[in-house]
Amino acid sequence: QVELAESGGGSVQPGGSLRLSCATSADIFSISVMGWYRQTPGKQRELVATMSSGGTTNYADSVKGRFTISRDTAKNTVYLRMTSLKPEDTAIYVCNVKGLWSPSSPYDHWGQGTQVTVSS
Repeated sequence: QVELAESGGGSVQPGGSLRLSCATSADIFSISVMGWYRQTPGKQRELVATMSSGGTTNYADSVKGRFTISRDTAKNTVYLRMTSLKPEDTAIYVCNVKGLWSPSSPYDHWGQGTQVTVSS
């Protein structure tokens, strides 16, 4: 069973910054990609940023230049640094990890989510 522990959400004024953290119990050598998605009421969950095991990053166009995903492999943790936050960034941010236990046994796990609210 893979566990994900998210932290770092909260309320901030427009233009402010937050850093989200997501620690996973998954074996680091099994992980293919980790990342963040966000969910708002009435909308589909959308990709925010991901990082592959090789370090390749992928960002939603709406956050490019403002958000940065990084990782600490020693801690099995991925971070999302969010700057210049806008009210439209308000959402529940959910961590995701995908990997392979074996070539024929993939896994795909989601965290509980952490609320980010951007409001004046």
